[in-house]
Amino acid sequence: MNQLDALKQLTTVVADTGDFKQLAQFQPQDATTNPSLILKAVQKPDYAPLLAEVVAAHRGQPLDVVMDHLLVRFGCEILQTIPGRVSTEVDARLSFDADATVARARRIMALYEAQGIDRQRVLIKIASTWEGIQAAATLEREGIRCNLTLLFAFCQAVACGQARVQLISPFVGRIYDWHKKTAGAAWDETAMSGVNDPGVQSVRAIFNHYKRHGMATEVMGASFRSVGQITALAGCDLLTISPELLAQLAASDAPLGLALDAKAAQSMDLPVVNYGEAAFRLALNEDAMATEKLAEGIRAFCADAVKLEVLMQKA
Repeated sequence: MNQLDALKQLTTVVADTGDFKQLAQFQPQDATTNPSLILKAVQKPDYAPLLAEVVAAHRGQPLDVVMDHLLVRFGCEILQTIPGRVSTEVDARLSFDADATVARARRIMALYEAQGIDRQRVLIKIASTWEGIQAAATLEREGIRCNLTLLFAFCQAVACGQARVQLISPFVGRIYDWHKKTAGAAWDETAMSGVNDPGVQSVRAIFNHYKRHGMATEVMGASFRSVGQITALAGCDLLTISPELLAQLAASDAPLGLALDAKAAQSMDLPVVNYGEAAFRLALNEDAMATEKLAEGIRAFCADAVKLEVLMQKA
């Protein structure tokens, strides 16, 4: 049994890509996309006709409307390949506007439903700002399931659990990147790998907290830099993995064991933690890594949304 098959016995494996033609070979349960992945896909020759087709069908409509049609088209194609759910992201430029995020999410879901897609097969991705979390709480009450992304801090995870969101995506690799860059020459790659990896430790802390306190929100580790980070989180509810790392897992037959144990976490001595808005904002502000990476992530997704709009205008 290769590592990918072994991982599937412990964790729900999710493919992190907009390139839906790559999905079949890995047979993931779910798939996640974001503006950067869609931008990357539409610049490939295989997907240029799809972009042109969507733009032609909706020419003259506002760019944000055409964008949502494009995202949903990719999502529908992905859903033909996987048995589970696809995550589609709300425009990151709305990350600090709860009402606008709710409105955009409703529109995206309506577009899916117009294509005959059951809403249970769609997760709306929203940045884990305070406003994003409140928007998600509203959407969840309406039966629109959410995936809270760009999550770097424990306070973000706790607030998402309180809001009863369906799923969170803590970013393992970007946490690792920040700590490695900050340490500079003092970074010891060997000593800081596996269970000592700061990104892995962040997800472990969130997972154990959720399981100990009965929070139903699913934990999906994301943004991996290496197979070692993935195997160190075997047993997490879900892990969303790039095609490149999925291929590495499929090519390895190294042993893989359970790293996170939900049952064991239930008996851990972990305090109950709650965050209102003021406490959330202070806790996030006190976490330099999370503050910087959240801002950086939103900026990057905003920039890629603009690039995607430029391509749509040229199509």
